Amino acid sequence: MLNIEKFTFGVGDRFAHQAGAQLTAFEQLAADGVDVTPVWNKSNREHTFVGSSPPSVHAAAKAAVDQRGWHKPWHVDADHIQLRTVDPFLPCSDFFTIDVADSIGKPASPEEVTAFVDRHPELIGTLHLDGLSAPLAVSRDEVIAVANQYLLAVKEAGEIYRYIAGVKGADNVIAEISMDETDAPQTPPELLIILAAIADEQVPVQTIAPKFTGRFNKGVDYVGDLKQFEREFSDDVAVIAHAIKAYGLPETLKLSVHSGSDKFSLYPIIYECLNRTGAGLHLKTAGTTWLEEIIGLSEAGGDGLALAKEIYAYALEHVDEFCAPYASVIDIDRSRLPDASTVESMSGPELAAVVRHDQNDEHFNPHVRQLLHVSFKVAAKHGERYTDLLKANAEIVGREVTKNLYERHLRPLFLGQSNPALSSARACSAESTGGQSQ
Repeated sequence: MLNIEKFTFGVGDRFAHQAGAQLTAFEQLAADGVDVTPVWNKSNREHTFVGSSPPSVHAAAKAAVDQRGWHKPWHVDADHIQLRTVDPFLPCSDFFTIDVADSIGKPASPEEVTAFVDRHPELIGTLHLDGLSAPLAVSRDEVIAVANQYLLAVKEAGEIYRYIAGVKGADNVIAEISMDETDAPQTPPELLIILAAIADEQVPVQTIAPKFTGRFNKGVDYVGDLKQFEREFSDDVAVIAHAIKAYGLPETLKLSVHSGSDKFSLYPIIYECLNRTGAGLHLKTAGTTWLEEIIGLSEAGGDGLALAKEIYAYALEHVDEFCAPYASVIDIDRSRLPDASTVESMSGPELAAVVRHDQNDEHFNPHVRQLLHVSFKVAAKHGERYTDLLKANAEIVGREVTKNLYERHLRPLFLGQSNPALSSARACSAESTGGQSQ
């Protein structure tokens, strides 16, 4: 088994031009005394949308690593793969996010469920695990219900993992199991039952991505009850620590937070838990880098600003098309989207302020940011016009990419050092729901 590092951070790079700028943020954090391993991730869906291929992710990352003389670990994630999509990722990835969301809820056979429950009597009763906010009370019927919900998905994860390991060798694979793209969150008791099933399936999972309570919308802050998330995250960490000892799962096993970019109100909570428990973390971002490219091109003015405005106008005309694949992870109030003529009249700094996620800036518009987040294939339609502008404005775009990763993400998560946007983020997250989760 290829052991994952304690702290890893997934960075998406839609157009494979920002790996160097991203790596700079990790260098800055290392200079602060904290090593976090970059994991470049891109899903099959994203490759399809922009017309790229999996080897391009590895090539861009390797070029940045070589150019900057990065001698610490780094990985390339085959993001949200399934058995039918994994093959192109095998030669160029060492981290595999195994997505079994489609199989969740499809019941296993009654015989398999009964055998699982009989095999794990320790899951039934009042469970006192170190670090829990309260004991877990689990009945046999609840174990049966969770097994019915997840056992088939876990077996599918085992099938996919064994296929990957059979091709690459287990010593070259980091396995993550993703269950976050579902309708209902997994509670800590459910996570414990799922981990027992994963151990039975003999998958050496090193990160697991559950769905947490609340909304993890793309490119904007968390919406939900912060106190509930704090309890849930801490209890999940305790459950993982117990499962490692109880079921012989890898000692490197840790939580993975998907759609983790821009969840500013959660970072102090996560930092406190990691600092208190010594647990590891994988947090995955994706479209944030593409948004920073738009911000940088806007700031650059000229042709870059003109193209940014064209991209917004096209996205506004095709809002239904672009939002449909992401309907469960965006909340856009269309009445809050400015018309194309309003955006056309903006200066570069004005448009940048609309898109940049600074909650202290009165010009920031989370609805515009979310729409642009899911509209990256508009830039792909422009082909070399877009990528040539990225090259021509590499310094200003790269500066936005690095600053966003280092100041807004890595420092709050791993150093507990806030950035100016965070002071209002926690209040905004709670106020948006009246303190209730959604």
